[in-house]
Amino acid sequence: MKIIVCVKQVPDTSGKVAVNPDGTLNRASMATITNPDDLNAVEAALTLKEQTGAEVIVVSMGPPPAEGMLRELLARGCDRAVLVSGREFGGSDTYATSQILAAAINQIGVEKEDVVFCGRQAIDGDTAQVGPQIAEKLGLPQVSYAAEIVKDGDTLTIKRMLEDGYMTIKVKTPCLITCIKELNTPRYMSVGGVFEAYSKPYTVLDYNALKDDPLIDKTTIGLSGSPTNILTSFTPPLKGAGMMLEGADRATCEKLAGIMAAKHMI
Repeated sequence: MKIIVCVKQVPDTSGKVAVNPDGTLNRASMATITNPDDLNAVEAALTLKEQTGAEVIVVSMGPPPAEGMLRELLARGCDRAVLVSGREFGGSDTYATSQILAAAINQIGVEKEDVVFCGRQAIDGDTAQVGPQIAEKLGLPQVSYAAEIVKDGDTLTIKRMLEDGYMTIKVKTPCLITCIKELNTPRYMSVGGVFEAYSKPYTVLDYNALKDDPLIDKTTIGLSGSPTNILTSFTPPLKGAGMMLEGADRATCEKLAGIMAAKHMI
């Protein structure tokens, strides 16, 4: 059994977010981290590995420096890593990205008992589209927003979080699951894991390695093959300090009502 986990290296938005003159993110000037929801997907895979003895493979599309992130995931307990990297893939939107990742997963191979995990969404785009799009392109059943996962043979019972409650779904493998932060608490790297990380298999797939897959076509990958693109990106202006009114007497209430009336709120 294999568990394939799709992960993304994203800008660390806890620091300063830099924007290029054309409105795109200046990723080169920003610190990067593993997308938080993807860490929950990795933890789900490692937990399932402990229960079943499965092999865990992490897959990411990005520039060569993403190797550092993948080595960290190997240090957490993943068994091998695959980086999909090439200039032809640059500028891909969610549609093109899912084309490329699906082709990479095709090359790894998905068999009867295998599972593909993704994080719910990436903090740099917040679209939650890539995981479901990969499932559609691979022809896999999918369950999104997984808050609990139980495996029994070739069946996964998944507690799926909704806006107003939960839904329990049973799905046969192979399948694709997107994970949310409520699912688990990601583990840390171990000292032994750090040493082992550099002896585990690490593969780079470029355009030439994937070009024979039917999903890979220069008209459907990269910037030119992306049906959507970012028109502009900017930091919203800071809001001014709010007005605080103290007291719960009639005079304070009348003052509040007057302010709201002046702003045509009432």
